[in-house]
Amino acid sequence: MDLIALSAFDAAAIVIVLVAVLGYLNHRFLRMPQTIALTIVGALASLVVIGIDRALPGSDLAGLTRDFLERVDFQSTLMDGMLSFLLFAGALHVDLAQVRLGRGPIIALSTLGVVVSTVLIAAGFKLISLLIGVEAPFIWCLVFGALISPTDPVAVLGILKGASVPPTLEATVGGESLFNDGVGVVVFTILLAAATGGEALTFSHAGQLFLEEAGGGALLGLVIGWIAFRAMRSIDNYNVEVLISLAVVMGGYALAHPLHVSGPVAMAVAGLVIGNHGVAYAMSDTTRDYLIKFWALIDEILNAVLFLLIGLEGVALSARVGLLGAGLLAVPMILLARGLSVAGLLVFWRKLLPFNLSLPILTWGALRGGISIALALSLPAGPVKDLIVATTYVVVMFSVVVQGSTMGPLVGRLTARAQKGAGQGA
Repeated sequence: MDLIALSAFDAAAIVIVLVAVLGYLNHRFLRMPQTIALTIVGALASLVVIGIDRALPGSDLAGLTRDFLERVDFQSTLMDGMLSFLLFAGALHVDLAQVRLGRGPIIALSTLGVVVSTVLIAAGFKLISLLIGVEAPFIWCLVFGALISPTDPVAVLGILKGASVPPTLEATVGGESLFNDGVGVVVFTILLAAATGGEALTFSHAGQLFLEEAGGGALLGLVIGWIAFRAMRSIDNYNVEVLISLAVVMGGYALAHPLHVSGPVAMAVAGLVIGNHGVAYAMSDTTRDYLIKFWALIDEILNAVLFLLIGLEGVALSARVGLLGAGLLAVPMILLARGLSVAGLLVFWRKLLPFNLSLPILTWGALRGGISIALALSLPAGPVKDLIVATTYVVVMFSVVVQGSTMGPLVGRLTARAQKGAGQGA
């Protein structure tokens, strides 16, 4: 089959088959967290492809793989499709009561925290670009700061559920990740328009756009979530109610674009409404079971596809290997910026969130994922894009593989220390 002639269905079929085979092998032999295993396997496959091309100059496996990834259209696939499903599915499992209790740190971390992190990372990235000789204008450094700030705690939330961490901390990690994705995309969109439009970015204009996008998205999510809630409460048919939830995600996300509001924020809010009020007051036990399992399966499949594609993106970067050093320098810088932005806000909620437990979990557990990769790939072509894409890839790979695989032991040590301290205090 000619790769160039691949249809969208063919590309999707190849990805799903790969995910199924690798998922089976991981469950049967490796027993690693699914997202981490698929990212590692994808990265190893990238190295094998590049190695074969180096050993056999006549082959062009890397070129064929790059053509395939372009067919997949990572940016369009994630931002215009998968993201709405992932955010809605994630929001279904967030306890609104705990979100209310931790609403202060959640709102602060997902708004002010994202902005502070963006500025700190931009300053560090400016220095890195000077060090490697590819100077990036500061507005583009801010664009990089915005696209790398959203967190994706898929692996971390699973670990926290099995650990003895305060429920409010678990809700804060989940709630922040839901909303900082949407906020990060809004900030990225505003900064990218300023970087490509040549107009000076004023604080008042940026603030107005932010309120329109984020506030409008929250309002849209409330409206469509309430409509879906009322519709579900008036019937008892699990097939129709699952279809209503699908209509919320697909129709609501499509509606957000012409309204010029944030689709990701709308999906997070709609998911909270249906996952709490809808599940509690509008569904029978049978419907609740079907709907929760349906969205859990969607979440699992999409995350598996997403992290496999992240690993395979290494092939696309084979021509930019000289820029990967910027990523190695950026990893500690981004962790430091995250720690500073989190610490500066947590001091106001020390009674609600234990500082010595919350700071390392929120810093080391702030994994970066497909959203950052997709935003980087959506940038206009040029040397700055090459630098940002290469740096983003290294940061995401380190985040998923190293941070994701070490969070379990870290949380275990931190919770054991906290319980020991509480026992001695008693």
